Amino acid sequence: MLLFNKPFGILCQFSGEEKNLSNYIDVKNFYPAGRLDKDSEGLLLLTDDGKLQHQISHPKFDKEKTYLVQVEGEVTNQAIIQLCQGITLKDGLTKPAKAKIVKQPDWLWDRNPPIRKRKNIPTSWIELKITEGKNRQVRRMSAAVGFPTLRLIRTQIGAWKLGDIQLGQYQYG
Repeated sequence: MLLFNKPFGILCQFSGEEKNLSNYIDVKNFYPAGRLDKDSEGLLLLTDDGKLQHQISHPKFDKEKTYLVQVEGEVTNQAIIQLCQGITLKDGLTKPAKAKIVKQPDWLWDRNPPIRKRKNIPTSWIELKITEGKNRQVRRMSAAVGFPTLRLIRTQIGAWKLGDIQLGQYQYG
Protein backbone atom coordinates (compact mmCIF):
# COMPACT_ATOMS: atom_id res chain seq x y z
CA MET A 1 0.00 0.00 0.00
CA LEU A 2 1.23 3.49 -0.87
CA LEU A 3 -0.07 6.54 0.98
CA PHE A 4 0.28 9.66 -1.16
CA ASN A 5 -0.30 13.30 -0.20
CA LYS A 6 -1.87 14.53 -3.43
CA PRO A 7 -1.38 18.21 -4.26
CA PHE A 8 -4.10 20.44 -5.67
CA GLY A 9 -4.43 20.22 -9.47
CA ILE A 10 -3.18 16.65 -9.89
CA LEU A 11 -5.30 14.02 -11.67
CA CYS A 12 -5.68 10.59 -10.02
CA GLN A 13 -4.36 8.68 -13.03
CA PHE A 14 -0.96 7.83 -14.48
CA SER A 15 -1.41 9.04 -18.06
CA GLY A 16 -2.70 12.02 -19.98
CA GLU A 17 -1.52 15.47 -20.87
CA GLU A 18 -2.30 17.12 -17.53
CA LYS A 19 -0.25 16.80 -14.35
CA ASN A 20 -0.96 13.38 -12.89
CA LEU A 21 0.34 10.72 -10.52
CA SER A 22 3.26 9.84 -12.83
CA ASN A 23 4.81 13.22 -11.94
CA TYR A 24 5.13 12.01 -8.31
CA ILE A 25 5.05 8.22 -8.09
CA ASP A 26 7.64 6.04 -9.83
CA VAL A 27 6.55 2.67 -8.40
CA LYS A 28 5.18 0.23 -10.99
CA ASN A 29 1.86 -1.65 -10.83
CA PHE A 30 0.25 0.45 -8.09
CA TYR A 31 -3.12 2.00 -8.84
CA PRO A 32 -5.43 4.39 -6.95
CA ALA A 33 -7.97 2.82 -4.61
CA GLY A 34 -10.73 5.36 -5.09
CA ARG A 35 -10.42 8.88 -6.41
CA LEU A 36 -9.73 12.37 -5.21
CA ASP A 37 -10.85 15.23 -7.44
CA LYS A 38 -8.25 17.31 -9.25
CA ASP A 39 -9.13 20.29 -7.06
CA SER A 40 -8.92 18.32 -3.79
CA GLU A 41 -5.81 17.54 -1.77
CA GLY A 42 -4.54 15.02 0.71
CA LEU A 43 -4.56 11.28 1.23
CA LEU A 44 -4.79 9.00 -1.77
CA LEU A 45 -4.22 5.27 -1.35
CA LEU A 46 -2.59 3.22 -4.09
CA THR A 47 -2.29 -0.56 -4.10
CA ASP A 48 -1.11 -3.44 -6.25
CA ASP A 49 -3.81 -5.70 -4.77
CA GLY A 50 -7.06 -5.69 -6.81
CA LYS A 51 -9.14 -7.23 -4.02
CA LEU A 52 -7.94 -4.62 -1.51
CA GLN A 53 -8.52 -1.86 -4.07
CA HIS A 54 -12.15 -3.02 -4.36
CA GLN A 55 -12.61 -3.15 -0.57
CA ILE A 56 -11.31 0.40 -0.18
CA SER A 57 -13.20 2.00 -3.04
CA HIS A 58 -16.56 0.18 -3.23
CA PRO A 59 -19.36 1.92 -1.26
CA LYS A 60 -20.77 -1.36 0.08
CA PHE A 61 -17.79 -1.68 2.45
CA ASP A 62 -18.64 1.63 4.23
CA LYS A 63 -14.98 2.66 4.55
CA GLU A 64 -14.99 5.91 6.55
CA LYS A 65 -13.17 8.85 4.96
CA THR A 66 -12.21 11.98 6.91
CA TYR A 67 -11.94 15.42 5.33
CA LEU A 68 -10.92 18.88 6.47
CA VAL A 69 -13.13 21.34 4.65
CA GLN A 70 -12.53 25.07 4.46
CA VAL A 71 -15.82 26.77 3.68
CA GLU A 72 -16.98 30.25 2.86
CA GLY A 73 -18.65 31.91 5.84
CA GLU A 74 -18.90 31.16 9.57
CA VAL A 75 -20.32 27.65 9.85
CA THR A 76 -23.39 27.41 12.07
CA ASN A 77 -24.38 24.67 14.48
CA GLN A 78 -27.54 24.22 12.41
CA ALA A 79 -25.44 23.38 9.34
CA ILE A 80 -23.49 20.81 11.37
CA ILE A 81 -26.75 19.23 12.58
CA GLN A 82 -28.00 19.01 8.97
CA LEU A 83 -24.77 17.33 7.82
CA CYS A 84 -25.09 14.81 10.67
CA GLN A 85 -28.67 13.97 9.64
CA GLY A 86 -27.92 13.49 5.93
CA ILE A 87 -28.41 15.88 3.04
CA THR A 88 -30.76 15.49 0.10
CA LEU A 89 -28.78 15.94 -3.11
CA LYS A 90 -29.87 15.53 -6.75
CA ASP A 91 -28.87 11.86 -6.62
CA GLY A 92 -30.60 11.14 -3.31
CA LEU A 93 -30.17 11.37 0.44
CA THR A 94 -26.65 11.02 1.78
CA LYS A 95 -25.96 8.82 4.75
CA PRO A 96 -25.56 10.81 7.96
CA ALA A 97 -22.06 12.25 8.30
CA LYS A 98 -20.00 12.91 11.39
CA ALA A 99 -19.33 16.63 11.37
CA LYS A 100 -17.84 19.21 13.69
CA ILE A 101 -16.43 22.71 13.52
CA VAL A 102 -12.64 22.77 13.89
CA LYS A 103 -9.85 25.34 13.79
CA GLN A 104 -7.51 25.60 10.85
CA PRO A 105 -4.81 23.00 11.54
CA ASP A 106 -1.37 24.37 12.36
CA TRP A 107 0.29 21.69 10.18
CA LEU A 108 -1.49 22.79 7.02
CA TRP A 109 0.66 23.49 3.96
CA ASP A 110 0.10 26.49 1.68
CA ARG A 111 -2.03 25.72 -1.34
CA ASN A 112 -0.80 26.62 -4.78
CA PRO A 113 -2.67 28.51 -6.08
CA PRO A 114 -4.06 29.99 -2.86
CA ILE A 115 -7.82 29.97 -2.30
CA ARG A 116 -9.66 33.17 -3.14
CA LYS A 117 -10.04 35.55 -0.22
CA ARG A 118 -12.84 38.04 0.15
CA LYS A 119 -12.38 40.99 2.43
CA ASN A 120 -15.85 40.88 3.95
CA ILE A 121 -16.52 37.13 3.95
CA PRO A 122 -14.76 35.02 6.59
CA THR A 123 -13.94 31.33 6.18
CA SER A 124 -14.20 28.48 8.65
CA TRP A 125 -13.26 24.80 8.87
CA ILE A 126 -15.26 21.60 9.28
CA GLU A 127 -14.08 18.06 9.91
CA LEU A 128 -16.40 15.77 7.97
CA LYS A 129 -16.47 11.95 8.04
CA ILE A 130 -18.49 10.08 5.42
CA THR A 131 -18.79 6.45 4.34
CA GLU A 132 -20.11 7.06 0.83
CA GLY A 133 -18.29 8.36 -2.18
CA LYS A 134 -20.83 10.06 -4.39
CA ASN A 135 -19.34 12.35 -7.04
CA ARG A 136 -18.06 15.54 -5.37
CA GLN A 137 -20.18 14.63 -2.35
CA VAL A 138 -18.44 16.74 0.31
CA ARG A 139 -18.54 19.84 -1.88
CA ARG A 140 -22.21 19.32 -2.69
CA MET A 141 -23.09 18.67 0.96
CA SER A 142 -21.39 21.83 2.23
CA ALA A 143 -23.02 23.92 -0.50
CA ALA A 144 -26.44 22.41 0.31
CA VAL A 145 -26.21 23.71 3.89
CA GLY A 146 -25.15 27.17 2.70
CA PHE A 147 -21.37 26.99 3.05
CA PRO A 148 -19.54 26.43 -0.27
CA THR A 149 -16.27 24.50 -0.10
CA LEU A 150 -13.15 26.53 -0.78
CA ARG A 151 -10.58 23.87 0.09
CA LEU A 152 -10.92 20.13 0.60
CA ILE A 153 -8.24 17.92 2.19
CA ARG A 154 -8.69 14.19 2.85
CA THR A 155 -6.80 13.17 5.98
CA GLN A 156 -7.88 9.57 6.56
CA ILE A 157 -9.38 6.50 4.86
CA GLY A 158 -10.30 3.76 7.32
CA ALA A 159 -7.20 3.15 9.45
CA TRP A 160 -4.81 4.84 6.96
CA LYS A 161 -3.87 8.40 7.94
CA LEU A 162 -2.12 11.19 6.09
CA GLY A 163 0.01 11.83 9.16
CA ASP A 164 3.17 13.77 8.40
CA ILE A 165 3.54 12.77 4.74
CA GLN A 166 4.73 15.90 2.97
CA LEU A 167 2.80 17.35 0.04
CA GLY A 168 3.65 15.50 -3.20
CA GLN A 169 5.36 12.66 -1.30
CA TYR A 170 4.36 9.06 -0.60
CA GLN A 171 5.26 6.34 1.83
CA TYR A 172 4.55 2.65 2.19
CA GLY A 173 1.90 1.84 4.77
